[in-house]
Amino acid sequence: MKNYIGRKINTAIFISGTGSNMRNLIKFSNANKSPINVKLVISSNKNAKGIVYASKKKIANYSFKFSDLKYAEKNIFKILSEKKIKLICLAGFMKILSHNFIKKFKGKIINIHPSLLPKYKGLNTYNRVLKNGEKYTGCTVHFVNSKLDGGKIILQKKIKILKKDTAISLKKRVQKEEYLLYPRAIKKIIN
Repeated sequence: MKNYIGRKINTAIFISGTGSNMRNLIKFSNANKSPINVKLVISSNKNAKGIVYASKKKIANYSFKFSDLKYAEKNIFKILSEKKIKLICLAGFMKILSHNFIKKFKGKIINIHPSLLPKYKGLNTYNRVLKNGEKYTGCTVHFVNSKLDGGKIILQKKIKILKKDTAISLKKRVQKEEYLLYPRAIKKIIN
């Protein structure tokens, strides 16, 4: 991805819910020095709030049922090709992409995860971190490979867990860091 020369890279964001990281990436893409241009939003949930936001921002968006993964990915791949997408950012995307799909986009799919990987892969990270009495947690931006949350780490941000933290307060604090980390990670892999 290091061949960026002043041109913004066509980017797709995959979501499943409210799309708070997606909104942050769209805002980031509108900045002059941003290396990305968000051209597409894909959702695994037709009722995702993030789709409404993408529509308001006049960004092409589609939702797919992933119950038929082969059908969904075939159509998504066609749209990605039409829009000349060179980077896919997963942002709260709660589906697992097939090995074949990941292989086609090798090194061009990144994800943000709310823990200090390789610890706490998967779901319910805040509850698990608190239950285990961890002193620190954070977030990680990583390349996507066929192992769940197992790709090469691009950047991480560590935060101290406070005694008064609940899963909700911890999530809010980690998300603030995610909004700073994701753009930094994108700049790192493109510039």
